[in-house]
Amino acid sequence: MNKFYHPLENQLIINLSIIFSQPTGISNYALNLIPYLKTLQPTLLAAQNYPDFNCYPIPTNLTPAHGIKGHLNRLIWTQSQLPKIYQNLKSQLLFSPIPEAPLYTNCRFIVTVLDLIPLRFPKLSPLTLYHRYYIPEVLNQAQHIISISQATANDITEFYQIPSNKITSIPLACDRSHFQFLNLPTKNYFLYIGRQHPYKNLQRLITAFSALPNRNDYELWLVGPTDKRYTPLLETQVETLGINHLVKFLNYVPYEELPIIINQALALVFPSLWEGFGLPVLEAMACGTPVITSNLSSLPEVTGDAAILINPYNSEEITSAMQNLINDEETRKQLSQQGINRANQFSWDKTGMATVEVLKNYL
Repeated sequence: MNKFYHPLENQLIINLSIIFSQPTGISNYALNLIPYLKTLQPTLLAAQNYPDFNCYPIPTNLTPAHGIKGHLNRLIWTQSQLPKIYQNLKSQLLFSPIPEAPLYTNCRFIVTVLDLIPLRFPKLSPLTLYHRYYIPEVLNQAQHIISISQATANDITEFYQIPSNKITSIPLACDRSHFQFLNLPTKNYFLYIGRQHPYKNLQRLITAFSALPNRNDYELWLVGPTDKRYTPLLETQVETLGINHLVKFLNYVPYEELPIIINQALALVFPSLWEGFGLPVLEAMACGTPVITSNLSSLPEVTGDAAILINPYNSEEITSAMQNLINDEETRKQLSQQGINRANQFSWDKTGMATVEVLKNYL
């Protein structure tokens, strides 16, 4: 018998194979959902123990922390070991917060899809084949699909011809006890939070910042894990533009430090070319920090009228929006209050309860 599993006949098992010590994106989504799923008395398939839950231990080498190898390990484990666990636990349903599940087995499952970005930008992603061949099989065999925005739901229908009535859109949220207005003095830096993948559009952001007439009075802070594939290109661009002293590559910033960095920013600038949701935008609005973001994909769903929306392909438009916030204190105040009001419309309570309702329908 393993060290923290207690035998129990489980209707629901939850696959937490993607959780690791520096959670971002999918991991944060899963970790915030877990407390709400407790009412369903699930067993968590996890590499660590969760004291309030029945847990079944799984290997630790399946996470994004292990790069492509971790991804492959997880796919192999999902197909070869997960069906056995499902059968041994006498499960009726598997919930996976990622679009991965055993194919061509007797496992019934519901999965969450965050985005289909590798299909929108196939030349930029090593995961295009995974999205082109594996994920559609998973989605076709799923009992139901949860998407984190209507934009992602639309993409699922567009790319995979899956009927919309098989998809429930449940938006994400942020921890409002963590991300909140702190009434700190604003400092002269623009902020970006996220990965440095090309679709995040950081080259245009850097170009836009460099074009500010008074750029030497401001800084651009890039928060997010550096990437040996992309960071050197950005660093070269910064050097070529002669703004090394103005652009800070801050790497991964611990979760507990983010609210202060967000609160003191002049604005969050998030000019991504596509997002499944865009959680940094919601976190910034919750902190009362003005937001400049793209007029594409899910981002207008998240911001409503509480942000400056720009065409992310037009760096001059990004520059103009940044300059507008520099010049106009009244606009900053207005966006700050509108952002807080907008963020209040999202909560993990709503997300968690809506997810429970979907799962209950298939138990």
